[in-house]
Amino acid sequence: MTRPILAASLALMGTTAAADLIEKTSPHSVADTIDRLEAAVEAAGATVFARVDHAAGAASVDMDLRPTQMLMFGNPKLGTPAMLDGQTAGLDLPLRVVAYADAEGVVHVAYHDPADLAATHGLAADAKYITMMTGALDKLTSKAVAAE
Repeated sequence: MTRPILAASLALMGTTAAADLIEKTSPHSVADTIDRLEAAVEAAGATVFARVDHAAGAASVDMDLRPTQMLMFGNPKLGTPAMLDGQTAGLDLPLRVVAYADAEGVVHVAYHDPADLAATHGLAADAKYITMMTGALDKLTSKAVAAE
């Protein structure tokens, strides 16, 4: 009788520990979406630390992966205070956004909700930097996926 209870408890723990993803669709290709995101990040004065083409990585080992690219970026004015409050936040900073094409060819952008950063690393949910990261991610990804 305890095994079903244990299994149910573990399943619930796995569910609550999962990070919330915020997703948007893009009318642009994956590469163009990430180009647009990169331009928006730089125009906002943040730093792009890396751009990873996961599909190219897959191709380098003779595997197929639909277009998938990740942009890693941040602003030390926001990230440093978060890490001062909880240095393990460095595991999830700089911020990352992935763009990918699904099986139907629809392009999506996805990122973790910064509220999860606070919960995972014991940071105050109402910390100014969490609010600012949330707003910045929404604004930057909205620019990346805008139809214009």
